[in-house]
Amino acid sequence: MDLLATTSAVAVSSYALLSTVYKSAQALYARPASPAPLRDDPGQAEVALPSVDVIVPSFNEDPNTLSECLASIASQDYAGKLQVHVVDDGSANRDLVGPVHKIFANDPRFRIILLAKNVGKRKAQIAAIRSSSGDLVLNVDSDTILAADVVTKLVLKMQDADVGAAMGQLIASNRNETWLTKLIDMEYWLACNEERAAQARFGAVMCCCGPCAMYRRSALALLLDQYETQFFRGKPSDFGEDRHLTILMLKAGFRTEYVPDAIAATVVPDSLGPYLRQQLRWARSTFRDTFLALRLLPELDGYLTLDVVGQNLGPLLLALSSLAALAQFVIGGSIAWWTLLTIAAMTMVRCSVAAFRARDVRFLGFSLHTPINVFLLLPLKAYALCTLSNSDWLSRKVVNVTTEGEKKAVIPHATTGISSARSGVSSGATRKPGLSHRPSSLPATERVCGRDRSTAYK
Repeated sequence: MDLLATTSAVAVSSYALLSTVYKSAQALYARPASPAPLRDDPGQAEVALPSVDVIVPSFNEDPNTLSECLASIASQDYAGKLQVHVVDDGSANRDLVGPVHKIFANDPRFRIILLAKNVGKRKAQIAAIRSSSGDLVLNVDSDTILAADVVTKLVLKMQDADVGAAMGQLIASNRNETWLTKLIDMEYWLACNEERAAQARFGAVMCCCGPCAMYRRSALALLLDQYETQFFRGKPSDFGEDRHLTILMLKAGFRTEYVPDAIAATVVPDSLGPYLRQQLRWARSTFRDTFLALRLLPELDGYLTLDVVGQNLGPLLLALSSLAALAQFVIGGSIAWWTLLTIAAMTMVRCSVAAFRARDVRFLGFSLHTPINVFLLLPLKAYALCTLSNSDWLSRKVVNVTTEGEKKAVIPHATTGISSARSGVSSGATRKPGLSHRPSSLPATERVCGRDRSTAYK
């Protein structure tokens, strides 16, 4: 019993020390980024603006969700050339999304690509990238809605030729649906405005998230073959495409950036089942690319080494402490009070700092994420580490198409000339409710790159 108590106390104390150093450094470096300078001559700016290809891969997407996504892209205020490539990746519900394709095909900026069979999100993206020619490429998930100025703000960041990729800030469009979506929204805020913001201080965001990430085509041209043919232990690696492409950008010597005022709202899991499947897939992806990222660390700032250590060693220490405390309780019936109090104190400090930085008291409620992390996510990460060779998406087995009359979440979006009412898709009057530019909620370090729903590949 003394050994278990000592192990738990030492592990949790080590976790607290590491977490304090790591999170303090993160808060120090995660200061708001200065906006890119605007050009002086508006006429010259129009001539010099790079062309942008927006790639929207779609698989079994809900037609209303897809319509809202495409409408938000159609309403971008970008003054340069914008082309949108919608790639239907062999969807089984093509008869339902067909009317959406038809509506947007009337816009000369839109191109609809219908793949004969499902090839996966990565290959669907690559099909559009290879057949387009814009200076910049913006990857957008089919359930993501962009604020009207997202393209403009990302392009401003890409003015620096050393920047190979840039991501916007993600918020949960369905934040108010369930207690879980509220937690994920706060998790997203922390991941973007703490983790990504601190990494961007050194030009090395470690994952430009799939829902909204822009890339330089000249950089993509150098990396596309590597991106397409990723293998792990001799097997094709299909998921985690956003993290892998970001690491390839860093390996090639390009900077990767975060633009906090480029807001994108995306759908997040509203129940534990899809959430845990998503986290399992992301954990496998993170572990795979962490091994690749380790080779980069000698060339990057020392903070990035601390970042990798904090994200990987911290959960290990917390898991060890929790296991020892649980064994102590099961075997001897005694409670590891030091472990419990230390975890509780760390949780309240973290949530209080987040509430202060976000100027939002609701972040105190993020303390509810701690038991989820300890009892569900830590065991799940251990399982992910033991099953790294498994490349199952875990969310593409069944196609469940929402039938007319079923309740659907209301997602804030901006449209131009196209109204996608929740009861169906139809053309109509312009409506632009827009996306709030609040310091939205978004966070989870390694958990911000995607979503998971039974009908689509997120």
